[in-house]
Amino acid sequence: MTNPIRPTDEDARALAQALMTEARFAALATLDTEGCPLVTRIAFGLCPADQPISLMSSLAQHSQNLRINPACSLLVGEPGPKGDPLTHPRLSLVGTARPVDNQSLEHAELATHYLRSHPKSKLYIGFGDFSFVRFSVRLGNLNGGFGKAFNLTPDDLAQSR
Repeated sequence: MTNPIRPTDEDARALAQALMTEARFAALATLDTEGCPLVTRIAFGLCPADQPISLMSSLAQHSQNLRINPACSLLVGEPGPKGDPLTHPRLSLVGTARPVDNQSLEHAELATHYLRSHPKSKLYIGFGDFSFVRFSVRLGNLNGGFGKAFNLTPDDLAQSR
């Protein structure tokens, strides 16, 4: 069988970067204490260093799972209004999550940046149970449409290479 993964090129890098830049939400996969997967929808953004971040409540099950096991995966890219949903590009990001203390200077800096792209978050960004989670991406898998699969490194995903 022929390897379906194509060599990563500039078009693949640009598509992956665009999917991350345009995304306002993502699917997050975590593991619970018994190793069972949980997939949830979360808010999604990029920090000033172009790493994925999300604003999450510590009360959410996925936040509790990440505290115990920071390994996770994110899926960004939504099907368009027409056509087969499986032909639309999407990007899976595999890595780990790190919470940001909501009393820290880092949280305040992320909040200022995040509110530019997520203005409705102003309603709850100051709640005591909400804080940012920063995702460290180990690898990316881009499905750019039928027959367009690519593996990407963190350097491939960086906006300013």
